[in-house]
Amino acid sequence: MLRFLILFSLFIHSCVAAPKAPAAAATLPAKKWLTLNGQEPAVVAKGGFSGLFPESSALANDLAVSTSSPGVTIFCNLQMTKDGVGICLSDIRLDNATTISTLLPKGQKTYKVNGEDLKGWFALDYSADTIFTNVSLVQNIYSRPSIFDGQMPISAVEDVLGTKPPKFWLSVQNDAFYMEHKLSAAEYLRSLGFRGFTFISSPEIGFLKSIGKDAVMSKTKLIFEFKDPEAIEPTTSKKYSEILQNLAAIKAFASGILVPKGYIWPIDSTKYIKPASTLVADAHKAGLEVYASGFANDMPASFNYSYDPSAEYLQFVDNGQFSVDGVITDFPPTASQAISCFSHQKGNLPRPGHALVITHNGASGDYPGCTDLAYQKAVDDGADVIDCSVQMSKDGIAFCHDSADLTQSTTAMTTFMSRATSVPEIQPTNGIFSFDLTWAEIQSLKPQIQSPFLTKVGLARNPANKNAGKFITLDDFLKFSKEKAVTGVLVNIQNAAYLASKKGLGIVDAVKSALTKSTLDKQSTQKVLIQSDDSSVLGAFEAVPPYTRVLSIGKEIGDAPKPSVDEIKKHADAVNLLRSSLVTISDSFAAGKTNVVEEMHKGNISVYVSVLRNEYISIAFDYFSDPTVEFATFIAGNGVDGVITEFPATASRYLRSPCSDLNKDQPYAILPAEAGSLISVAEKEAQPPASAPNPPLDTKDIIDPPLPPVANMASHNATGATPNAPGHSGSIATPANLCLSLLAILAMGLLFATE
Repeated sequence: MLRFLILFSLFIHSCVAAPKAPAAAATLPAKKWLTLNGQEPAVVAKGGFSGLFPESSALANDLAVSTSSPGVTIFCNLQMTKDGVGICLSDIRLDNATTISTLLPKGQKTYKVNGEDLKGWFALDYSADTIFTNVSLVQNIYSRPSIFDGQMPISAVEDVLGTKPPKFWLSVQNDAFYMEHKLSAAEYLRSLGFRGFTFISSPEIGFLKSIGKDAVMSKTKLIFEFKDPEAIEPTTSKKYSEILQNLAAIKAFASGILVPKGYIWPIDSTKYIKPASTLVADAHKAGLEVYASGFANDMPASFNYSYDPSAEYLQFVDNGQFSVDGVITDFPPTASQAISCFSHQKGNLPRPGHALVITHNGASGDYPGCTDLAYQKAVDDGADVIDCSVQMSKDGIAFCHDSADLTQSTTAMTTFMSRATSVPEIQPTNGIFSFDLTWAEIQSLKPQIQSPFLTKVGLARNPANKNAGKFITLDDFLKFSKEKAVTGVLVNIQNAAYLASKKGLGIVDAVKSALTKSTLDKQSTQKVLIQSDDSSVLGAFEAVPPYTRVLSIGKEIGDAPKPSVDEIKKHADAVNLLRSSLVTISDSFAAGKTNVVEEMHKGNISVYVSVLRNEYISIAFDYFSDPTVEFATFIAGNGVDGVITEFPATASRYLRSPCSDLNKDQPYAILPAEAGSLISVAEKEAQPPASAPNPPLDTKDIIDPPLPPVANMASHNATGATPNAPGHSGSIATPANLCLSLLAILAMGLLFATE
């Protein structure tokens, strides 16, 4: 146990900024809040930091206090044991959040609760001693870390109060049920003298009225909880939707209301936000505070938020019309940063850091990648550098698209299935390639948004804009970047050797020509980044000093020895590295940090990291399922020079926040995670096995053969020696492969049609 507490202390020390003195806050501009009393909305940690640790465990509560803004409120759902002791658990049944069903397999019972038969293990059937001695907590959301299961005891209400949290909220969910079984929550609270309770809430009017005088004497706020609108309130036997119509009556026994967030910002059946209700304004008019519940980083609510949990909080506290008075959340640090750091952040604020926000196919998390709309959204979202991965059409037009294969990000599979081919030099699977279609044919296709986690976990991206926008040529992309005066452009060149030798297409010459036409080769105002995984391609641009050459390293590396760094410096000024080359991941935990960034910087090579996405499934637990913390980890923690992302709004907002400046004295800061700290909190036998380290970067991974000359395809065809003849690695599939290709593409078409 001592080891456990020491490790946890180290985790807190490495990850959390100590709250600064109140005087520091006075130097910050005052924010005007549209809450009832004009004060900052409260952050209420439901069961502590229950997004990571089992709910209401000592560690969950401690971490919530340590990682959240000053004044965080710890939230406990009251359940009662057979001998009248209060414990903190969200559900009246113990089996979903504890080990009781394993330890006491014959203890299952059925009770009628609020008119509904519930089956499970109930606290009221066991003494406090039995529960505290035998039963331990488990994570009750199965997508969250399970390595802490069975290691922490259930917390008594007195245990939580004994830690002296800044504020404490007790929710009494089932007083009528407990009263039927001769257990009184009111008497239990009186036995504690109502000391330490900032808030007491309940969905039962009778209970709140029964403790009204006690609450007044102890200066405890009483909050009425709304359940599903069609559910029945036990005291009045009225639907909650009916009670909502008379807020003035609630004011007679409560100072505020707690509602599911959908009461305020409803979500339609397609998961888009509907217009806000008037609930907050009506409640404030009646003198009632409004608290919203149901916030969790790993439970995406609406496509409007682009999988960014901070954006959802801002919708409730900084929409220009109203603000809720507090939010109940499983991830209190995210709510804290949204309120303390991102709220009232209007306009193009100055940035304290130097790191660049570089797009990956524009704002491709919101629109189909490499389309006019994706690029416009990227500019609007504050991207510094917008990118174009150059592809070539059959008739020699250079345009922007993530891959030479058009099957996944266009509707090509429904139109040009017969053009499917196998090109092993480019990819192991068959595809419909841009160099086999004319530009006119490509323009006839609709773009299609790519959802990288749709198949795995069903996370689609912005289906309302699934086919929005149009593809643009490299010339138009460069023209757009100049008109919008972005900080820079990144031009990514792929498959140059294959295109030159097998298709007679000079992609390097096409890029040079476009840059010359745009005059970007004759200025230094806008950055021009030339990226390729081919050192010979980068060598072709060596004679243009204003360009920054970026070597893309698509394999995981664990070290960058000096000979490899020296070799890179011969060809490039910067590298684009995978996230896993900087922070190693084991079972969704950040297990360790490499020294690759430091080694590159010693060689005067800038480091960009890719690809960062907002979806929680792609984010390590150490980052709190929060893309902002991941950005902080790579920028402030690893010292990268740029982040390559499909959601530039999230990165830009972080970098423009004062909380990203760790040298600034302020009450709250967004700190990087310390790799290895969180996983070390778990018992050794529960930790995932250590994975083998990534190999070091070898010089042979850097050096490429010289680019071949651009083939004269007319000459090849005249002699009959076509690059597609049998025995060559050409692009014509054999009949068997073509058949398999068509079947595979048809399957993909059906899959994407369901997005």
